[in-house]
Formats: sequence, structure tokens, C-alpha cells
Amino acid sequence: MKRFEYARPGSPSDAVRRFRPGTMYLGGGTNLVDLMRLGVAEPDQLVDVSRLPLDVIEPVGDRLRVGAAVRNTDLAADPLVRTRYPMLARAVLAGASGQVRNMATVAGNLLQRTRCAYFQDVSRPCNKRRPGSGCPAIEGDHGNLAVLGASGACVATHPSDMAVALAALDAEVHVTGQGGDRIIPMPGLHRLPGDEPERDTVLEPGDLITAVELPAPPPGASAYRKVRERASFAFALVSIAASLDVGSDGVVSDCRIALGSVAHVPWRATRAERLLIGGPATGAAFLEAAEAELEQARPLPRNAYKLPLARNLIVATLEELAP
Repeated sequence: MKRFEYARPGSPSDAVRRFRPGTMYLGGGTNLVDLMRLGVAEPDQLVDVSRLPLDVIEPVGDRLRVGAAVRNTDLAADPLVRTRYPMLARAVLAGASGQVRNMATVAGNLLQRTRCAYFQDVSRPCNKRRPGSGCPAIEGDHGNLAVLGASGACVATHPSDMAVALAALDAEVHVTGQGGDRIIPMPGLHRLPGDEPERDTVLEPGDLITAVELPAPPPGASAYRKVRERASFAFALVSIAASLDVGSDGVVSDCRIALGSVAHVPWRATRAERLLIGGPATGAAFLEAAEAELEQARPLPRNAYKLPLARNLIVATLEELAP
């Protein structure tokens, strides 16, 4: 592991002030430290933000503000999260292991690297590590990689379960940086690879996430479902965060759908939502909406199975949520 300097700031503004080229912020370290051990990440300085006073969950009117340093375990166990945003609690509990959730922070979970096996193997080319070196996954091992929004430069998928739920909930990410404070909506924090796959998010150098704010809970019922190869400590093959509100007349009045492990970002299924809102809450309508969303998919030879898997997961989840 490369030698680095270590700093412990006293405030968010102090952390931003200490930022310089070669600096990385350290939260729980569950992703960053692994990448440092592998030689993928080689910071000159670590600024430890895990002890900043950003570990509070508090209501703000009908909204809920979650501090960036809140541990994943604490987020999933919080009574307000469990009762008002059960989709989010379930998504967090579906991620990683109990030991990892005890260490991982909310901001760190959102900012874990979008990656595949080639990204973590420094002996292989990877456009995310070395822009312009190539993407061996396109011709190689891509069985669990992107079918939506990928580019010729990268087909990796974002691994976060939490981010999928936050995208469905229209969460807002509060950021402080060298240009001041701002709010980034979700979806919107993460970006598709295009020809700059090394950039996972829209954050600028030195930007520090300070909180995630949840709007009032969506109406109706909600769910988080994760399909994976084993029951725990595994990335999704496909996941879904969804909410559905159906009136007494059987018409969909509100619908939120986000998919995980299908793209470089948590994928908000806006085509499907537009088709469903104002229409009947039937299996046939759910199937039509799912197929319309997946029409834009461009699978590779060994991950085309994700299309029927995603379609069936959307339909089954919405049927379960429908009254």
C-alpha cells in the first residue's frame, strides 16, 4: 500500500479546506480501504470525515434528514426509517453483511465505486482506472454487468442497494464544496459512463456529502426486492425499489420504480412510470410498462438473461403491491 498523509478535520468546512489534488475522503472505509490494498486507489492524503458531527437522523417537517456519517446499520434500524420508508430499510439490510453495515456510512455507500472485476485487477486494462486503456469486460466476463445506459468505454454496474431505494424516493443529496453548498437530486448524483467512465458522479473535486434528505414518503405500498446468486453478501443480479398507489377505481395514481445492477447508475424506470400512472393496475399493464422500459436495453452476449429477469421482477413486485 502506498504511503499517505492522514488528517482528521474538525468540521465539514475544515475537511473541504484540507482537500487538494490526491486527497480522498475516508468514511467507513469498507470500499476505499479495499481498493487501497489492491493498489487501485493510491491517495496522497486521507481526510477522515467519519467522526464529523454528521451522524444524526432527524425529522424536518414532513421530511427526514439523514447525516452523511450515519452507519448503515443505524439507518436500517431507525424507527422513523422503518415506519415511513420501509423500502429504504429493506434495501440497506439487503446490502453486504452485518459487519460491513456496522462500519459503512450513508455517504460512503452512495460513493462506492461503480466497478467490475477488471477494475479491481491492476494487471488488466480498465478505462475507469486508466482512461483510454480499454474495457476488457465487453469481450470478457460481463455476465453481471450493464444492460442499460452503458457505453463502449464501460459496462460496469453500480453496486449500492441503498442508492436504488433513494433514487425511487426522490432523495436529495446535500453537498458542501469549494464553491459553497448545493443540493443534488436523486437520480442525478450518479452519471452514465459516456466517454468519461472514470467519473462515477457529478461531484466536483473537494465536494463533501453532508446529508441525504428524504421527502415525504410516497403514497401507497412499497417494496425492495433483490435477486442474487446467494442469500447474503452478494451484489444483485437485478434489484428493484418500487412504490405503487392505486385508487378505489383501480387506477394507478402514483408509481415509483428504480432498478439496480442493470446500469452504471441506479436506474429510474421513467418510461414504465409514465405508462402506468393514470392506467389500470393490472398484470397486463405492468408487463407492458416493463417491456417498454427494457426496449432501450443493449445487452451483451452473456448478460441478456437480465432482461427477462428484470421484466419478471417488475411485474411480480407491482402485482404484490397492487391492492
